[in-house]
Amino acid sequence: MEEFIFAALCPNPQQDWRAGYPTSIELYMFNKRVKIKDVLSQEPRGQELTVMGWVRTFRNNQFIALNDGSTNSNLQVIVELGSFDESLLKRISTGASLKITGNLVASPGKGQALELKANTVEIMGDADPEKYPLQPKEHSLEFLREIAHLRFRTNTFGSIFRVRHALAFAIHKFFNNKGFVYLNTPIITANDAEGAGEMFKVTTLSFEKPPRNEDGSVNYREDFFGKATNLTVSGQLEGELAAMALAEIYTFGPTFRAENSNTTRHLAEFWMIEPEMAFYDLEDNMNLAEEFIKYIIRHALENTREDLDFLAQRLHKEEARLPQDQRSEMGLIEKLSFVLNNDFERITYTEAIDILLNSPAYKKKKFYYEVKWGIDMQSEHERYLVEKHFKKPVIVTNYPASIKAFYMRRNDDGKTVAAMDILAPGIGEIVGGSQREERLDKLEERMKEMHIPVQDMWWYLDTRRFGTVPHAGFGLGFERMVQFVTGMTNIRDVIAFPRTPRNAEF
Repeated sequence: MEEFIFAALCPNPQQDWRAGYPTSIELYMFNKRVKIKDVLSQEPRGQELTVMGWVRTFRNNQFIALNDGSTNSNLQVIVELGSFDESLLKRISTGASLKITGNLVASPGKGQALELKANTVEIMGDADPEKYPLQPKEHSLEFLREIAHLRFRTNTFGSIFRVRHALAFAIHKFFNNKGFVYLNTPIITANDAEGAGEMFKVTTLSFEKPPRNEDGSVNYREDFFGKATNLTVSGQLEGELAAMALAEIYTFGPTFRAENSNTTRHLAEFWMIEPEMAFYDLEDNMNLAEEFIKYIIRHALENTREDLDFLAQRLHKEEARLPQDQRSEMGLIEKLSFVLNNDFERITYTEAIDILLNSPAYKKKKFYYEVKWGIDMQSEHERYLVEKHFKKPVIVTNYPASIKAFYMRRNDDGKTVAAMDILAPGIGEIVGGSQREERLDKLEERMKEMHIPVQDMWWYLDTRRFGTVPHAGFGLGFERMVQFVTGMTNIRDVIAFPRTPRNAEF
């Protein structure tokens, strides 16, 4: 088998292997790489191992701290003095990538139980220390956003993205275990599910001289799709269509908002999880959402505890620099455990407004935004309810119809809709959902009120014409969930390459 691999890679089997082609032995050793996370869990008995990774530090021309991204913990590699060429040692610098084969032995030094005694060291990629921006020192998050292509190599972002992966895996596992069907909804769409109009346009027409109609408007009939199209703000409407046949579906994909919000809570491109369920009412919807959130948090705690402990320590150090009244009352692990071990508080919008109006914060005029029935609550209101009043996640229901989307079911009072938002400590709204309006006449009436062209939504209304049923769903902003679980305060730090106003780097 080894001779076959070599022959396949070498165009002339008679040619000497020293002419630059890898030998079968080298290929075999390359595929024997052991991840550092697995190395650190072994009992050191002198066994020979091959590891590969990037240099974090190289001290005294003897001690290499090697990391391969499988864990935040580095493997200490010992390079015996006099055993390697000086020219090779000079190339071992922070950021360089190495392939090392050695024997795993117990470490006599402090800070690690084992170390790898190097027999061979191969530099796979150099990193000029004069130019490599990630030197062994503390870097600000603002600086790391400027080099987002390299920030994965830091402990903080290694932990964040391993946790993000665990949460994504748990999401699919949760819905699969419940028998939901995973649906891929379109990214390019001709509808605005939220009715907000803040969408990115998709076109093949010339920006300089687009074709015009007689009245001066753009003639989209000459465009690729023959009509105006946009990047999706939600897969909900298409999800409803599938739920009317498959009963329970979920989507997990990118969504886009052309909202000029340059804040720590907003992105122009983010990921959403949107389940839609036939034969569900608002109560069923809330129960599922709470169970879902607890499930994925539990999965992260059980499977990424090392990373969460690191992020908890990082958050504690960060908050130690803040005034006492701005610090969290709970540590990160304590907060996550508290969410798991307590039922979410459930109140109506009207009750929420009453609490805010009677709060010391309102009476002392500490709220920047006004408080009255009918407002769309701001983050400061939501966080007060969660962090000061109830001190746990809160589900607010029955919002005024005037501030909610057209598809939400109108309540019998005529003023409110069967909507629900879940508010979380630190970030405010994390889930938004509702029971959908299944009554054709009520839905058409609402669409006309909001100037949504009924004739263009014939396909959506067909689900109410043919076998309509009560149904509900919600949307969870994935990045806000990752923020909550990791304790990061800026949403730009929980997505690989953030898209924000005036920023589309990488």
